[in-house]
Amino acid sequence: MRRWSRWATNDDGSAALEFITIGVILLVPLAYLVITLGAVQQTLLGAEAAARHTARVIGQAEDSAAAGASGDAVLASVIDEYGMSAENVDVSVTCTPATDECPTAGATVIVTVSTQVSLPFVPEIFGLDRATQIPLQAAAAQKVSRLWGAG
Repeated sequence: MRRWSRWATNDDGSAALEFITIGVILLVPLAYLVITLGAVQQTLLGAEAAARHTARVIGQAEDSAAAGASGDAVLASVIDEYGMSAENVDVSVTCTPATDECPTAGATVIVTVSTQVSLPFVPEIFGLDRATQIPLQAAAAQKVSRLWGAG
């Protein structure tokens, strides 16, 4: 028969220690998940807003020169507003139906914004920050008036 020491059978005060230990073990990953999802959501909302507002400005511009200038200004403003890194943002503008010149009267302008989000607290050592980036993409379409560029 085994003899247990008095210390091994005494549970006084161990519940508080167990709650603190388990609480920290569960709370740290949960807090990291919340921070990461917040960063992804912020960047995704920024990419969506950039695509939507840029497409709208291009579709409502008077001509091709005004569309380019207004689109660039709105894109820069949205990138700054959402705190995104301008060098991580790629924008492509296409038209449907495809023509040599985009945008044209009666076409649908499609603006696609691609970006990446780095995971929080990942160090830049050995390129880990680039290896753990999450790619995000948003697209928006805007119909251009049939009378576009006629005025």
